[in-house]
Amino acid sequence: MVRDFDELVDEAGAVSVAGWDFSWLDGRATEARPSWGYQRLMGERLAGASAALDIQTGGGEVLAGAPKLPPVMVATESWPPNVAKATQLLHPLGAVVVADPDEPPLPFADAAFDLVTSRHPATVWWTEIARVLRPGGTYFAQHVGHESVFELVEYFLGPQPAEVRRSRHPDDERAAAEAAGLEIADLRFERLRIEFFDIGAVVYFLRKVIWMVPGFTVEAFRDRLRELHEKIQDEGPFVAHSTRSLFVARKPE
Repeated sequence: MVRDFDELVDEAGAVSVAGWDFSWLDGRATEARPSWGYQRLMGERLAGASAALDIQTGGGEVLAGAPKLPPVMVATESWPPNVAKATQLLHPLGAVVVADPDEPPLPFADAAFDLVTSRHPATVWWTEIARVLRPGGTYFAQHVGHESVFELVEYFLGPQPAEVRRSRHPDDERAAAEAAGLEIADLRFERLRIEFFDIGAVVYFLRKVIWMVPGFTVEAFRDRLRELHEKIQDEGPFVAHSTRSLFVARKPE
C-alpha cells in the first residue's frame, strides 16, 4: 500500500529522535558501513585501556556495545535528552556520563586518560584531546567526512560554497591534529552509499542529524519535501553518499 505524503511526514515528525539509535529507519533507508568496523576495533582498544574517555557519546549506544570497559570509563554529551539516555544506559555498566557543552575546555585534568574515543563528533577540539591524553595515549575515532550526504543537503539548501564542501576534509583534520602535537598512526577514508526509500525516512534523518540542514522543520521545507516525496515515488529511492574517516592519533611519550 502506498502511503500518502502527509501520513509519512506526520509519523516521522512525531517520533522521538533522542539517542543515536537509527533502528527506526530499518526497512526505510539503508547505509553502507565502513569496511574497518569501528565498534569492534573500539571495543578491542577499550579492553586494554586503564582510563578512557568517550567524547560526544550520544545516547551511549555505541559505547554500551563494547564487550569490556576499562576500570575508569567516562563519557561526555551535550544534548540533555541524550545525557539522560546515556546515563540510564551506561551507569549500570560502570561508566560515568558528564554533561559537557562540547566547547573547550574538557572538564578533566591534563593527562587523565590513556585512550580517548569518539564516533561521529560534531566538533573536534584537537588541543583538548591532546591535553587530556597521557603521553603515549591514543585518540581512536570515526569522523564524518567532507561532503557527507551532500546530495540531500544541497537538495534543500542549494549548492554550497567551496569552504563548506571542504569542511571536515581528512587532510585538514590530519594537519590540525599534528598542529596540536599528535602523531597520526592511521587514517582511512571511505565514501558510502545511502538510500532513502520514503519521505518519512528523510524527515526522521534530518530531525536527528540536526547539523545537516540547520533549522530544518517539516513546515519550513514542506513544499520541497513534497517534491522529493513525488520524486521517490516516481523514480525510486533517493541516493546519497556518506563519508567516513578513521583516525588513530597518538600523543608522543
